Amino acid sequence: MIESADAPEISVTAALLFEAGALRNLPRTGWAYDGVPRSDAENVAEHSHRTSFIGAALAAMEGADPARTGLLCMLHDLHETRTGDQTPVTRRYVSTADPRKVTADQVAGAHPAVASIVTGAVEEFEAGETLEARCARDADKLDCFYRALEYRTIGHRTDGKVERCRAALVTDSARSVAEAAIAMDPGQWQRTLLATPPLS
Repeated sequence: MIESADAPEISVTAALLFEAGALRNLPRTGWAYDGVPRSDAENVAEHSHRTSFIGAALAAMEGADPARTGLLCMLHDLHETRTGDQTPVTRRYVSTADPRKVTADQVAGAHPAVASIVTGAVEEFEAGETLEARCARDADKLDCFYRALEYRTIGHRTDGKVERCRAALVTDSARSVAEAAIAMDPGQWQRTLLATPPLS
């Protein structure tokens, strides 16, 4: 059913979509501790994009729902438009709001169906109890692991982050993918592709 664009819940939903886009302008701040200059650091939207793909892949490997897992991954950092990207270092000293509370505030007044999928996904991710949530949480760590390997290749000191992210993985699929990744160069996919004849 198409609703009028001037309905209050449609306006709130439209504003929420602008807010989600603000993640493009929010740098992932933890890389500064590894010597990655802000100009080279990824933003939260970039992190969420690959995390979503990793989550879907892990879910497929683990027998979970890839679409649900991808949704959890896509929305897991939406609250950071309001709290910023807090690192493990800052969380030792600064208390931030529960992502579930921030999300509830973000979607207050939005179209009920939109509010429901967003709050449901964030609740499931934060609780970490379903297989989809475990895959999504591993995807979050695995994307950081991959990015640390990529930064390490160009000379940044990310060994500590590589090991911390690797140690945090809980699913067999995430662990096996991490083991394979650590043994290869991040650009290997391109060299392998270019060494084979093009498709006819």
